Amino acid sequence: MIAHGRAVPTLHNATLPDGRIVDVHLDGGRVRDVVPAAGLPPVGDGLDLAGHLLLTAPAEPHAHLDKALSFDEIRPPMGNLDAAIAAWENHTPTLTVEGIAERARRAAMLLLGNGTTAVRTHVNLLRGDDPLRGIRALVAVREELADLVDIQIVAMAPYFASDEAIHAALDLGAEFVGGHPHQTLDPSGNLRRLLAIAQARKVGVDMHTDEQLNPMMLTLEELAHLVRHWPGSMPVTAGHCVSLGVVERDVLDRVIGAVKASGIGIVSLPITNLYLQGWGDPVATPRGLTALRALLDAGVRVAGGADNVRDPYNPLGRSDALETAMLMVTAGHLSVGEAYRAVSDGARDVMGLPVAGVRRGASAELMAIRASSLEEAVAAAPHDRVVLRRGRLVSVSRTSRSVAVPTRSERPEPAAVPMSS
Repeated sequence: MIAHGRAVPTLHNATLPDGRIVDVHLDGGRVRDVVPAAGLPPVGDGLDLAGHLLLTAPAEPHAHLDKALSFDEIRPPMGNLDAAIAAWENHTPTLTVEGIAERARRAAMLLLGNGTTAVRTHVNLLRGDDPLRGIRALVAVREELADLVDIQIVAMAPYFASDEAIHAALDLGAEFVGGHPHQTLDPSGNLRRLLAIAQARKVGVDMHTDEQLNPMMLTLEELAHLVRHWPGSMPVTAGHCVSLGVVERDVLDRVIGAVKASGIGIVSLPITNLYLQGWGDPVATPRGLTALRALLDAGVRVAGGADNVRDPYNPLGRSDALETAMLMVTAGHLSVGEAYRAVSDGARDVMGLPVAGVRRGASAELMAIRASSLEEAVAAAPHDRVVLRRGRLVSVSRTSRSVAVPTRSERPEPAAVPMSS
């Protein structure tokens, strides 16, 4: 256990994605300098990262820490988004602040151990007399883990959440207004209502957007037009954007143009959308991802996230950004470099976090992983990792493996069989 972490002055012998081996000097939570490695052993609190690839630490732009790790206690049926929503809604009367906080804490620490030093979590406002149980739980976890991981909270308002409950969530410490207008009976009206609350409170929004395969459902386009003149102090994020991946090219170009003009950040969530989407399409099943290539080529700000982890919306998930990056390559057809940028620099950009990484003056949010290249890191996702947050050591993972070595049999070779002529 590393209590609160220690400041690390120098990272020695680290490998960068371009193959250079460097020493990285840190000071005050930032990268002071990056120089060719001197090949010297570490002194004092320095770390020897020989054999490790040094990367910008991942950030998770779209989590559900209030739901995370609940699969085993709910045991929901496998199924699509509607089935997942029903399973969660049936379970919510049993939720307590303490129970939500316990699972959220474990989920946040799993993310941290895998390299993620910043998380934006959506937190549902609940039915009943105490709709803010999840918000109170996550505010407590955010304060408890403040020295280890940055946690941003989105007050996710289902259709039944009152304006008063949303305002109360913001008063308790939520930083963004969220919701899922496309799942309501009046998507446009619900979207405008949530935006009006955000404007009144001068906060940003992070919407679940068009999480379905119906190409006619495009609240993203309306969102882009409505927030086009919002100030930078009120950032706008749209997650999922599934329907954008199945529209015709002319519609795609039109919507992407509006999104770029508005400055909206788009978050793709491959593992959960690959699981939830397409259950009704047994032939040529769609992947359920947004239009990643078109968005990137247009210069839209794009991030990748894990979304749900081991809950009714996704029975799987490793709380590892490299899992997300891998799926953005295999299912989204991004390059390995593009995919890793989406879960690191791209995620931090969408989350409004300071620039980080192995560059002079950047915030020292770093992950060192035992790999020789970025391709190896994403493909193998080695567990051996060193994680720094603002230049402080917050997690170290080490593994060992012993494999039997094949030996030549000591049995005599079979005698040769004479050949007859």
